[in-house]
Amino acid sequence: MAIASLLSPNHLASRARWAILALPWLIAGCVTPVDYGKIRHSDYVAAERCNPEPDAALAPDAAERPFFFVTSRLPDCLTENIRLLHHRGDKVRYGRFAGPQEVEREPGKTTRTIPLAFSDSQQWWANLAAGMQNADGRVLLYVHGYRETFFTSSRDTDQIMRLTGFAGPAIQYSWPSQGALLKYPVDETNMYWDERNFRKFLMQLAQLETTKEIVLISHSLGARLVLPSVEYVDRNVPNGDSSVISNIILVSPDVDTQDFERDIAEEILSERRVRNDRRITVYASIKDRALSLSDDIHGYPRLGYPRCFSPFEAAELEARGLPERCYAAHPKYAEAIGKAALTIIDTTAVSRGRTGHSNYLQSAPACSDFAAVVSGERMPEGREPTHLGHVFVLPPIASDEKPDHLAICRRKE
Repeated sequence: MAIASLLSPNHLASRARWAILALPWLIAGCVTPVDYGKIRHSDYVAAERCNPEPDAALAPDAAERPFFFVTSRLPDCLTENIRLLHHRGDKVRYGRFAGPQEVEREPGKTTRTIPLAFSDSQQWWANLAAGMQNADGRVLLYVHGYRETFFTSSRDTDQIMRLTGFAGPAIQYSWPSQGALLKYPVDETNMYWDERNFRKFLMQLAQLETTKEIVLISHSLGARLVLPSVEYVDRNVPNGDSSVISNIILVSPDVDTQDFERDIAEEILSERRVRNDRRITVYASIKDRALSLSDDIHGYPRLGYPRCFSPFEAAELEARGLPERCYAAHPKYAEAIGKAALTIIDTTAVSRGRTGHSNYLQSAPACSDFAAVVSGERMPEGREPTHLGHVFVLPPIASDEKPDHLAICRRKE
């Protein structure tokens, strides 16, 4: 839009409305303390099943719980079924889980739950290595974002695996998100607190002898946990060989765009790593209401929300007849290599849902593109090029097409 339109009453009123909506979010998140609860945290984890010993007989059944998880959440082992709470745990724990299942709580009433069980860490790593050996050393690692519970992030992990048909083992890393709309500042705090835990785990996964390729997926705020951790592994892994972290997918990343360009992209997408086939795929949308609000809160554009910070740049795009969207730049040194180090997919035209923040699991075209990227495709069908070589758009769905978004994105057996 032109400078005049940026300063128009309608535009300013729209931004003001978002600011007003953000105000109670910020106030509630900042002045409402996290409730410790009425039970000592040490009592929650005292039971033996919270701290299993190495014993193959006690290992979770892989058929019943096919997915792996690592968590820094505080577990509640006092109840019949273990729960993972929103508090910080006393240590990192390992286990297995299954997708959502219907459980009858009382006659005629059922609820959906996530079956899970903890494992001894050594046993967990051995089981993971065995699963990777059967899949040519490939593993999928998913890191959730803001406002997630263990149930919701496990449900998404299960959907990702069904959608993509990924043949190797899947790991969900669950950090202590509060799972609440008005707890964004708390989620940010816990995400930064957990960075040390996650980077140690990622380092160990990258150095595992059986690891040949890590497909690393993050959603929303999870990107701020993932990116510095990858950078940490790059700097500290022996011999500097961290090329197993090759396929990094950032979905709706709640990351400062300029920070990504300046500090992160040049390190993670260095020439040597791009030559070793590392690449980053970003899914972004200007209809992402969650990131629009984060943009207002932080004051600068988000990587997953391509707002033009400079009104002059927006005016120039408008003058050229182009959409007024500004994206992270492709690393210049990577362009000379002839490989796409950074690819940005704009899902604005196919955005779905109330917030447009999870198109990769809700919109058929975005789901199909995402599944192809996970499988290793560099240029899936359906994308359209833009004036920028590293940016592509998913075009609007034709009026005579009525895709079954639910069936395509969930791909039930």
